[in-house]
Amino acid sequence: MDALLRAGVARENIFLDRASGARASRPELDRLMAALGDGDMLKITRLDRLSRSVQHLINLGADLRTRGVGLHVIEQGIDTETMEGRAMFGMLAVLAELQRELIVSNTNDGLAAHFSYSVLLYTGSQCYFIAVVIKTR
Repeated sequence: MDALLRAGVARENIFLDRASGARASRPELDRLMAALGDGDMLKITRLDRLSRSVQHLINLGADLRTRGVGLHVIEQGIDTETMEGRAMFGMLAVLAELQRELIVSNTNDGLAAHFSYSVLLYTGSQCYFIAVVIKTR
């Protein structure tokens, strides 16, 4: 929120959702999109705050452009009112989705590791290694 205020966005024009960027429908995003009109500029801090799906970002970008609304991504220096900004928007949309998929993959790997463990068993002078894997699915 501080970055938006520093970028000149009035506090009453800041819409804040407390939901994952992975969800396409969020109440405040929906309210913001309804409020935007021709000549407006949507400012966001990072592209992954808007969405983590390439398809959703492309749809949002097309909708904004059709309605005459610009998009300025502060931290990534994207301004869709320029040819270069539109190109960067497309490239970073792909990277945002990749990042989201990596997070999901790493979370699943962590959960799988949590449900598997190893045990060392010592009996006298003998050492036995026992690996136990508990299937979660």
